[in-house]
Amino acid sequence: MSGGCISESWLLEGKRSRYFVKTGNFSFEAEAAGLAEIGKAMRTPNPVCLGESAGTCWLVLEYVEMGGKTRFDLLGSGLAKMHRLSSAEFGWEIDNRIGSTPQNNAKSKNWIEFWRTVRLAFQFDLAKRKGHDFGKRAERLMGNLDAYFSDYSPIPSLLHGDLWRGNAGFDLSGNPVLYDPAVYYGDRETDLAMTELFGGFPKDFYSAYDEAFPLDPGYARRRPLYNLYHVLNHCNMFGGSYLRQAESMLEALLHET
Repeated sequence: MSGGCISESWLLEGKRSRYFVKTGNFSFEAEAAGLAEIGKAMRTPNPVCLGESAGTCWLVLEYVEMGGKTRFDLLGSGLAKMHRLSSAEFGWEIDNRIGSTPQNNAKSKNWIEFWRTVRLAFQFDLAKRKGHDFGKRAERLMGNLDAYFSDYSPIPSLLHGDLWRGNAGFDLSGNPVLYDPAVYYGDRETDLAMTELFGGFPKDFYSAYDEAFPLDPGYARRRPLYNLYHVLNHCNMFGGSYLRQAESMLEALLHET
């Protein structure tokens, strides 16, 4: 079956059952745990089993028949419900991946410090090792993060972590389904920001979300700060135009502060 850029996908079919199977070079333990965590609030393909054989890792999931009516209003209200699930700290007890990049989820009670060191600094350091040194500009931005949170204190919300249009769908009954997560607990605005990064979701998604869990007025200002993490990650995975996009976003953010 068609799959993502870091794993292959298979349909395993017998006389009575169908399963969706992912295979790749990385362990799927964190993904299975993330699906189970999201499953507390929204539908996900239930993990069945996982393992490794001859150097190849695999994850067997419930096969969900997709293609029903696209009820983005239900996706918006469902995501709002999921974001109300909280934790005592930001981060998560399991490290995972964002695409093919390792994602550290070291716990912290300080969101600004978490975003500075665990998210942005990691990507900037990785970019430097790959020959893309953002130098003093990266230091300036990370040193000025407090300016984005002068009147805003996020709580740790359960996040999908990689929420673009390709990681959400609808079953045959029109119920939203989330998959391919990069779960952790963080500012819910990071999930909303990413939904707007690669094409965006329809208006009824955002209307339903805001009705169920209104966003802070400062969200629009923080949105590029949160999306910089994902653009840097794409720069580190693919280079090319993502490097130019990251540089442009960084310059705009520095101008804001």
